[in-house]
Amino acid sequence: MKRIQWEPLIVSLLISLGAGALASILTADSMKQYMQMYKPPLSPPGVIFPIVWTILFTLMGIASYLIYLSPSEDKKPALTVYLIQLVVNVLWSVIFFRFDAYLLAFAWLVFLWYLIFITIKQFYPINKTAAILMLPYLAWVTFAGYLNLAIAIHYV
Repeated sequence: MKRIQWEPLIVSLLISLGAGALASILTADSMKQYMQMYKPPLSPPGVIFPIVWTILFTLMGIASYLIYLSPSEDKKPALTVYLIQLVVNVLWSVIFFRFDAYLLAFAWLVFLWYLIFITIKQFYPINKTAAILMLPYLAWVTFAGYLNLAIAIHYV
């Protein structure tokens, strides 16, 4: 097993967790808003979201660290798509919670899902573990898509 390179790992985690923190700051009252809105069946309690997102952003950070350490020539484009999807992720929160544009947020979430899928596809030949670490994120965004669409339909 290779030795952990702490500086790149910490930077990778700060980037991913920083994206989550930024989304949280930009949508500071989102949990209060979530508590008051329509919730479709299977909607988790609001307290679950920060826990799940912290785990997911941590897994993403570790995945990006593994890609960063790779000698592969394909790591730069893979990390570029990874960073783009982080930005798209943050913007989804703003579209959904700040603008209450639920249908637009759903379309944006489909775009995010596609970018996550492409990230996984690009990570896989470089580092299979990194790709696998992204799968819970894809699953959660799929579930978020269900919630988002149900909310959008309810408020149309």
